[in-house]
Amino acid sequence: MATRKGVWVKALSAEDKAIVSATCERFVTEKLKPRFLPEIKPTRFNYPIDMFGKWRGNKYSFLLRYRSGWQENEGETFDSAFTRFDHVEENLTETRFDVMWHRHNGQWWRTHRSATLDEALDLIETTALLQPQT
Repeated sequence: MATRKGVWVKALSAEDKAIVSATCERFVTEKLKPRFLPEIKPTRFNYPIDMFGKWRGNKYSFLLRYRSGWQENEGETFDSAFTRFDHVEENLTETRFDVMWHRHNGQWWRTHRSATLDEALDLIETTALLQPQT
């Protein structure tokens, strides 16, 4: 008869999520916005107007908010994610993330495994694939 084995995992607390959120928002404000969205340039197509991050479960996504310039839906907005951090629960000693890239077909693809928050933010800053396409 097979026996069940327990696995220890480290879930993120509300306090952990708040720390990650604050760090990521500071990163977006100080690094990403000045580099990729220094000003809003309206066009007759969809154009970016804001950049931010948000939690969805144990995943933190970086998003661009776009405004439509098309005549039939001018002024409507929508969000599009460009990078995501998936919390790695198996690491018990520190908070680590898998860094995910949002492919053109809507699927997420892991580019880096088990990075610390600082390493993951550095990857966004230095890897073109993980940066917003504005």
